[in-house]
Amino acid sequence: MIKLIDDRDLARSLRSDVRTGLTSAPKQLPPKWFYDSRGSELFEEITRLPEYYPTRTERAILTLRAPEIARITEAKTLVELGSGSSEKTRLLLDAMLTHGTLGSFVPLDVSEAALESAVDALNLAYPGLSVSGVIGDFVRHLGHLPDGDNRVVAFLGGTIGNLEPAERASFLTGLRAVLHEGEWLLLGADLVKDPAVLVPAYDDAAGVTADFNRNVLRVINRELAADFDPAAFEHVALWDSDREWIEMRLRSRAGQRVHIRELDLIVDFEEGEELRTEVSAKFRRDGLATELARAGFELRHWWTDPHNWFGVALARVAG
Repeated sequence: MIKLIDDRDLARSLRSDVRTGLTSAPKQLPPKWFYDSRGSELFEEITRLPEYYPTRTERAILTLRAPEIARITEAKTLVELGSGSSEKTRLLLDAMLTHGTLGSFVPLDVSEAALESAVDALNLAYPGLSVSGVIGDFVRHLGHLPDGDNRVVAFLGGTIGNLEPAERASFLTGLRAVLHEGEWLLLGADLVKDPAVLVPAYDDAAGVTADFNRNVLRVINRELAADFDPAAFEHVALWDSDREWIEMRLRSRAGQRVHIRELDLIVDFEEGEELRTEVSAKFRRDGLATELARAGFELRHWWTDPHNWFGVALARVAG
């Protein structure tokens, strides 16, 4: 296991993000702070909800296309960014091992506990495969990915959409810099579609996503000795048709003052004031191909589902 961050790094990052985000206008926080153990459990529950199409749709595409991906790439090393439990990735591992080229798997995730659990499970399931976990941030630590021969980097789940355009450009350029000519990026991207399908995926009838959204406040309460009342904030999911992304926000139900003791910070919210907690950009094939090309990738293959709800792109590092 390669450890690039520890609890002290995470604590410093949280303190910086909270101070910067809650003193900004408008207020905002990055979505990575949803994911303590409770947040991870809630997200797994979200992926099983009837309204939340991305996980099952991407899985269906990978189930159908994994053997083709293995044949095209002839991957010797599979790297997964933001791997989590690596559940969907097993479809790729199975296909690549069956194809006979794969020798190693490198999952990268910011959560040490989740990564250790995933690596242990993978070592049991694939005893002939070299599995080497990297505890790190996929934005900050691309330069520390193990070098290799004929690597495929998988970035699945539509997570690319959590990065704003300038962040996406920086991320893709940074990833290109650590890959060799001819290596591959396998990218899962949620697509622009009817808001009647999009919005319920982020505002389910059972209220699981609302609980997940408020979890960021519970994380700040625990880690920074704050006194947020999560129930005092309403979950909001909005479709921005100009930017073509979903925004998740927390809307203050009343005027209130929050103390964050570890930062010696007081934050006031007006009634109706919103705190943005996530953007989730949706893509069109041509636009994504342009973004990839600008970073030095050539889109070689594109797969989607019958509804055209989700896309899986296979892009090769250009010469």
